[in-house]
Amino acid sequence: MNDISVKMPSRVVVDAQTIAHMTRNEADMAFKKRVQTIFEWITLDDDALILDCACGRGFYLNMIRYVSNCRLVGLELEWPIIEKARANVGHLPRLMLNNADIYALPYPDDTFDAVILSEILEHIDRDVDGLREVLRVLKPGGVVAITVPNANYPFWWDPINKTLETLFHTHISRGPLAGIWANHVRLYTADRLRQAVLEAGFEVEEERAFTHHSFPFIHNLVYGLGKPLLESGLLPKSMAEAADRTAFDRDSGGRLNPIRIGIQILNYFDRKNVINEPPGRSTVNLALKGRKPLR
Repeated sequence: MNDISVKMPSRVVVDAQTIAHMTRNEADMAFKKRVQTIFEWITLDDDALILDCACGRGFYLNMIRYVSNCRLVGLELEWPIIEKARANVGHLPRLMLNNADIYALPYPDDTFDAVILSEILEHIDRDVDGLREVLRVLKPGGVVAITVPNANYPFWWDPINKTLETLFHTHISRGPLAGIWANHVRLYTADRLRQAVLEAGFEVEEERAFTHHSFPFIHNLVYGLGKPLLESGLLPKSMAEAADRTAFDRDSGGRLNPIRIGIQILNYFDRKNVINEPPGRSTVNLALKGRKPLR
C-alpha cells in the first residue's frame, strides 16, 4: 500500500504573552483589548485569506503577519492612509493593499475566510449595506470580527463629550477635542449593533464589551495630542520609537523614557479591565463575532 501523507494547514494560536509583546508600546488600552478579541475570533491557518476592511495604517495586518503566514488583504478608502499603510506593511510577503469603498468591494463572492471590521461601521452612513457587502465576499461559514465604540462609554475616557451629551445633547466630532466621536456618524448600543448584523444576514456567535477603567481624558491625550505629535516627526527619536506600534522587537527605550513612564501609568489604570464586562456597564468598545450561514 502506498504511504500517502496529507499536509494539514498550519494553525497559529496567539497566546497572551505574544499579544502583550506586540502591544507593549500601546497607549490606547481599548486597542489592546481589540487586538486580543480579533486574535481570539480569527483563525490564522496558513491557507486562510483574511481581509482587513478598512485597514487604516496597517496595524492589524502587521501583527497578523508577525505571527502567521496566512494571506492578507488590506482595503482602505482614503488614499493618504493607504500610503501610510504601504510605508508600514507594503513590504511584507503575501499581503496586498487595495484602495476601494466598502459599499462596492472589488472581490468575487465567497472570497475570504475572515474579515476584520474594527472601528469602521461608526464611520459609514449605511452600515447594513456595508455589512451586506462583507457578507457577500465571505465564504460560507466565514467569520467577521467587528468592534465599534460604545454609546455608553466611561466618563473619564472622554469627559468633554460625555458632559456635552449629558447636559446639552450634543458632541464634538471634529478637531483635537473630538474624543470618542471623532469623525463618527454614530456610536453603538449592543442592540443596535446586533440588529445591523442580523439584518445584513449574519448569524451572531459572540458579543462582548470591554475597557471600563481609564486614565482621565485618555482619548484626547492619545489621539488629539499624541498621534499628531508622533506623525509630525517632532518627538525625539527615543520617544518616537517607544511609541511605535509597528516595530515589535526594537528596544523601546529605558525606564526613564517619558513614553515608557506614561505607558506604565496607563497600564496601571488598565489593570482591572477584563475582556468582557458585565451587561450595562460603561465600556469603550462593543465587539461582535458574526458568521456567514452555510448554504
